[in-house]
Amino acid sequence: MIPELSNPSVCMRDPQRVQEILQSMLKAGSNTLQVISDFDMTLTRFAHNGKRCPTCHNILDDSKLISNDCKVELKKLLSTYYPIEIDSSRSIEEKLPLMVEWWTKAHGLLVQQEIRKDLLAIVVGESESMLREGYQLLFDHLYEHSIPLLIFSAGIGDILEEVIRQAGVFHPNVKVLSNYMDFDETGVLRAFKGELIHIYNKREGALLNTGHFQELRTRPNVLLLGDSLGDLTMADGVQDMENILKIGFLNDKVEERKPSYLDSYDIVLVNDESLEVPNALLLFLTGNK
Repeated sequence: MIPELSNPSVCMRDPQRVQEILQSMLKAGSNTLQVISDFDMTLTRFAHNGKRCPTCHNILDDSKLISNDCKVELKKLLSTYYPIEIDSSRSIEEKLPLMVEWWTKAHGLLVQQEIRKDLLAIVVGESESMLREGYQLLFDHLYEHSIPLLIFSAGIGDILEEVIRQAGVFHPNVKVLSNYMDFDETGVLRAFKGELIHIYNKREGALLNTGHFQELRTRPNVLLLGDSLGDLTMADGVQDMENILKIGFLNDKVEERKPSYLDSYDIVLVNDESLEVPNALLLFLTGNK
């Protein structure tokens, strides 16, 4: 039905079910659709030419706004906690307090750096962050068809928005739920705002932001894009959901994590640095194919 679904990078436990969901969504019409997506390693590339691409946190961590001592401390945190985050032998319950610990410590270190708001755009511009190939089509097509895109991120909202802005695709249909910096009146970082969003509490974030989902009550069909098992709960605030199609990018530790991804996501994209498959699905659902 959709040729891109036979790409070598595409894995599906139940192709028949995927076809049924797509047909049901198509029948309901694109005005009932919304897209909920993670950001780092989902809308952005995991790697380019064999080199890892930076996440929102990495953009800041590797920048000239951070002292060398702070960089060393942040790298220590990464080498301690990232292996835990992707360890498929540990339960989410076990990982949860450790993820909170990681994010809280990292944010504390960043606040000590007295980062200036007016330098964030420069840092993003100088970084090697890259949206996935095909991003222009994804963002523009959603905007042209008035389909809301909710980006849900455990990263840093200020950096994330700047990445999208500099790519020229921060359209009015895009809403971001993330960790935002709190600057004082002189434009210096003093804290992070509100509740911490980390990789495994996106469900709480979704439920806390029910106002956003209330506005979208007429859009009970969800295309969900993520790259971790924690992303699967991003749509939990959607009431009266009719269909959800979950697309997972499996970027790292592929063989070890593949079984759990195939159990959880309808479509798993293995080592695919493009948005070719989500774009093909969107074109199909909006009647462009």
